[in-house]
Amino acid sequence: MTKRTTDRFTVEEATEIYGLDNWGNHYLNIDPEGHLRVKPHNTPGRGADLLKIVQDLEKRGVSTPVLLRFPQLLDGQVQELCGAFQRAIKEFKYQGIYRPVFPIKVNHTRRVVEGLLEAGWDHGLGIECGSRPEILAALALETPPESLLICNGYKDQAYLSTALIGTQMGRNVVVVLEKPFELDTVLALKEANGDVPLLGIRVKLQSKGSGLWEKSGGVTSKFGLSTRQLLDTVHRIREAGLVDKVALLHFHIGSQVTEIRKIKNAVREAARVYAKLNKLGLKVRYIDVGGGLGIDYDGSKTSSDASVNYGVEEYANDVVYSIQEVCNEEHVPTPTIVSESGRALTAYHSVLIADVRGVIKGTSPLWERQEEDDEVPQVVRDLEDVLRGISVKNYRENYHDAQEYRDQMLSMFNLGLIDLEDRARVEALYWEIAQRAVRFSHTAKFQADEFQELEGRLYDKYICNFSVFQSIPDNWALDQLFPIIPIHRLNERPTERATLADITCDSDGEVDKFVDLKDIKEALEVHSLVENEKYYLGFLLIGAYQDTMGDVHNLFGRVHEAEVLVDPEGTTVVRNVRKGDKAQNSLSLFGFTEQKLVPDVEHMLQERVDNGLMSAEKAAYLLDEYRESLQSYTYLK
Repeated sequence: MTKRTTDRFTVEEATEIYGLDNWGNHYLNIDPEGHLRVKPHNTPGRGADLLKIVQDLEKRGVSTPVLLRFPQLLDGQVQELCGAFQRAIKEFKYQGIYRPVFPIKVNHTRRVVEGLLEAGWDHGLGIECGSRPEILAALALETPPESLLICNGYKDQAYLSTALIGTQMGRNVVVVLEKPFELDTVLALKEANGDVPLLGIRVKLQSKGSGLWEKSGGVTSKFGLSTRQLLDTVHRIREAGLVDKVALLHFHIGSQVTEIRKIKNAVREAARVYAKLNKLGLKVRYIDVGGGLGIDYDGSKTSSDASVNYGVEEYANDVVYSIQEVCNEEHVPTPTIVSESGRALTAYHSVLIADVRGVIKGTSPLWERQEEDDEVPQVVRDLEDVLRGISVKNYRENYHDAQEYRDQMLSMFNLGLIDLEDRARVEALYWEIAQRAVRFSHTAKFQADEFQELEGRLYDKYICNFSVFQSIPDNWALDQLFPIIPIHRLNERPTERATLADITCDSDGEVDKFVDLKDIKEALEVHSLVENEKYYLGFLLIGAYQDTMGDVHNLFGRVHEAEVLVDPEGTTVVRNVRKGDKAQNSLSLFGFTEQKLVPDVEHMLQERVDNGLMSAEKAAYLLDEYRESLQSYTYLK
């Protein structure tokens, strides 16, 4: 623990270091006190002070980690997306409309889905489902009358029967045929019920996406019909008298598509398929361009996996223009355009706040040898000579000497020739030499690979009170980058660089890659911890998929949640606080129910009482402690 730095440092410098203006979509700012604020578009004041919100919640017994949701950011994203398509339709005189659809798999949280439906009501925002449970959820939601309920995923008779309930409720349900055999199930439904929902057809395109999810598109993708299968399906649909039921053409080339060129190619190819189907007598009314609209997580505006080389405006322009151009060439009517842009709608709206519980130093403190301490092994003296002699001219050679002496020490230790105190001296000297070697390596025109790797081993580890696997699973599974920034002290210069370790017992529970405008940083700029003062980090842009895909590794459950609004007067309002999982909640998922656990522990304690190993009072006290622990938050208090 150290004192604060007092040298002059501005919030503008902090904004540049963490890249807020590059990836924040104008939702974030830093106030003069150095606090991170979230400011929804078109709201007065400076926005919501994240530190103050966290401190107020802690007074109410809601400690970190806590997930803050900003419903107004959902509204901002809906208006941005729909506004871009409306402007494109007007600019290119497109003879059709746009309908947004939210893939509910992106975030199943009811208040998130309802917030999107409210924001998109005037735009006819609908829901996309990929399973029967998702359809059941969607059917209970109030949706705009003209909105679509698109049903993807594998389908059996029960799935289709549930979709038909929606049709009979007056909803615009479209069941998308993605496998040839699914038509058999549809025909069986028609025979049993005399009716089927509207149908869509998903095609496999030659065009593929780009980025981490590139493999989910193209001719080898999991879903979709090949050209031959498409023609066979059209023939069977015509024979079954279902031509009038076919309403939609669908394709998907992957999530987070990083290159606009890939999107344009796919849209053109799909528009051509639409035109040919139209000429075959299928009066398709919708083209669903699927998901893929990406988020610029690192702010670089490039085709890297953490970025996109286009914006929402360019995306909408290219989709609208490409479809219109093909339709004009083919002399067919222009369809209603549908997109499933779930990531773009939800990613910005939530922030995870975690507190830092401690630091694991990347190096040992240098061992100061006392003057009278002359009886030290030669290997210690040799390393001391290396440390005294290392310079910008000989750092590579001296570092290699230090490696050799360290290895020599290990051999001596294993043979019992030196003790733990001498081993500690050697390790401290070695890491001090390594630090200086890395510092000197930065003066070279090109830093050698070995010193780049060595530098990564020298970073501190800040221990954060959260689970990577629960709150940002895509970071662990896919190396997805999320912006991370301290939520306070941003008017102080960050003097340390660190990776972030969570509190699980898994070595994979670490964040060691961070967003940067020109590169991927191997460490985050952080402040030195101040004794008896909490230090908070914010994990941003985690509103898409992370809520749904988080797991309970080590039985760390869902974190506390709260919604935050900025009212018309600019005042911050915190509402709908939801407590995170108690220990009993996580345990019960795997059969360790409170009803079974407490009697078992009580029985064991009673045995100790009966055997004279414990007093009845002590046993009762321990049982109460055990019950209380079952009711506690799964994260550190």
